[in-house]
Amino acid sequence: MTTLSTRRRPPSTDGPGGTAPDSTLTPVIDTDYPDGPVPRSARRPTLSLVIVVTGFFFYTPTMVTGGTVAAQFGFAPYLGLALIATVILAAYIALLAVASARTGLTTVLLARLVLGRWGGKWASLILGGTQVGWYAITIGILGDLVAAAFGWSISWPVILLGGVLMATTAYVGFKGIEALSWISIPAMAILCGIVFVRSMDHVGGWSGLMATTGLGEMSAGLAITLMIGTFVSGGTQIGNWSRFDRGSTTRVLLMTAAAVIVVQFGMLFFGGIGSAAFGEADFVTLLMTMGMVGAAVVLLVANLWTTNDNAAYAFGVAGAELFERPSKSPFIIGGVAVAITLALTGVADALTGFLVLVGILIPPLGGALIGTFFLAWRGVAPQDGALAAAPRLRVPGVVAYLVGAASALASNLIGWGSPALLGIVSATVIAGAVGLAQFVSERSSDHHS
Repeated sequence: MTTLSTRRRPPSTDGPGGTAPDSTLTPVIDTDYPDGPVPRSARRPTLSLVIVVTGFFFYTPTMVTGGTVAAQFGFAPYLGLALIATVILAAYIALLAVASARTGLTTVLLARLVLGRWGGKWASLILGGTQVGWYAITIGILGDLVAAAFGWSISWPVILLGGVLMATTAYVGFKGIEALSWISIPAMAILCGIVFVRSMDHVGGWSGLMATTGLGEMSAGLAITLMIGTFVSGGTQIGNWSRFDRGSTTRVLLMTAAAVIVVQFGMLFFGGIGSAAFGEADFVTLLMTMGMVGAAVVLLVANLWTTNDNAAYAFGVAGAELFERPSKSPFIIGGVAVAITLALTGVADALTGFLVLVGILIPPLGGALIGTFFLAWRGVAPQDGALAAAPRLRVPGVVAYLVGAASALASNLIGWGSPALLGIVSATVIAGAVGLAQFVSERSSDHHS
């Protein structure tokens, strides 16, 4: 994993395009390319991307969130809200996947081009920081549920051991994450099928399930935000993996969107069905009440591992960008240490508040990236040298992000609409408007010349 390679570094220039590279060579000590574009020779088949994304989205806390929301609405209206949240998330993630597949850049490096160097640091902080938070919440959940399954009075040994082990596949890189996903996905699918059959028997079939009612104590906007928030942070960083894809743009777009829709909606569906049928929002706890303790523990470990290794990978590459270092490995180690410390303090109990915060800060960043890449740049990857040439701040991208974040915050404060959705749309529209204005200005200048 630490083979030494070299990549040419271009001199700094003004503007997003950059110039031809000079002859300076900088060593790169990480074959996952956290500090620059993935070359075509290192790209992998689209199926590899789909497997990694699928394993990433097989996430137990998504099912817990789904069960919590389903308890508020009843199953029929819940399905509609879950579908809306999933489609929004799929469109958002698939567009970001295409942007990174075309550029070969991680999400945080793409953010450096859109927001500038200083703005890119903010992106690295919130994306890397929230993934450290997710890692902590995940191993906290792991510790609590494993301890409950075996009747232990303490959970900290599980948190320590699980926190260290889950980082190993991320440390190896993309190939390690892919290998683990091939193991955990079939196991998760089988257990979901078992719960579905038992839930349908318990509630009296599909008609009985659809007739369930909810508590009615949650708004539709908050419900959508919570369900988007379960994976908007990880989904925003889809570029960390789609940059390795060697398939066509259309294939990346369609297969990523399909993977998100199938898996994310599946997680919400199975979490909701357990809640509606048995009154238990936690899927793993439900398995244990069914007498499937061993299956619950195996599922929990494999399921959370496939998500946490992706989270560790994400905060590793975010750290590499933040400190402009050629290797993600030391940042994986440091992030895991912080996450374990947070988990030992009981941070997993703050899941709902964390999801709301994530739903305000992160979707506008993805909106700014989407609007800039597809509208301002018209889907064309920047030239070689753009990273080195990035200014301290790129005002259009920063303004788009700030407007999106302000919209999301206002939506949350007044309790209207979905903060996550408003943040994405506002940032995308502002970035697109700036791109259109630049395009018109360029055409006007060409006409007069």
